Amino acid sequence: MNVSATLNAFRLLRTPSLCLPHATISTFNDLPVPLSNAFGNGKADIRAVVLDKDNCFAVPKENVVYKPYMDKFNSLLTHYPPPHLLIVSNSAGTSSSDAFGTDASSLSSATGIPVLQHSTKKPGCGPQILQHFLTAPGSRVTSADQIAVIGDRLFTDVMLANLMGSWSVWLKDGVVGTRNQFVSWERKLPERLMRYGLKATPPGSML
Repeated sequence: MNVSATLNAFRLLRTPSLCLPHATISTFNDLPVPLSNAFGNGKADIRAVVLDKDNCFAVPKENVVYKPYMDKFNSLLTHYPPPHLLIVSNSAGTSSSDAFGTDASSLSSATGIPVLQHSTKKPGCGPQILQHFLTAPGSRVTSADQIAVIGDRLFTDVMLANLMGSWSVWLKDGVVGTRNQFVSWERKLPERLMRYGLKATPPGSML
């Protein structure tokens, strides 16, 4: 169970726009590189990227890059080399699902990218992510609005970005389809909220 997501869901009752993305694309292969181009306003200065794993650049439960995405993955890695690229997964690297760090180590070896070791699952691990980018040797990040979060889930990846004060890119289709009714409902939520005039939370300070 993701306690962090459950607790943070109550924030949506007060601020439903927290689950709205700043940019929406179909799959990882549709990512514009550099990522500042994803937001089309000329204001984004993206210096670092947070990547979800499952159904983002990898098939769920696999610790390698999905082969059709390899060229795009390498392009992203070239543009945002470590320490400016970080994998944050709710499976690999979490104390509850990967207590000994086996999956995190395997994933990092396969991708060449560090995997965040975190005790609080998304969307509640924003402080650890910021700490990583602000203190990593060679990092050019000085504020949360220089970070973009890429993922396929609104209530974890997109909400994480909005709570951090960062930019979000939502992969609405991901690597594989889903039969999960909750996920199917979640994917229809942005359109419904925007009908009421709601917009994504502007990047800035952490909420």
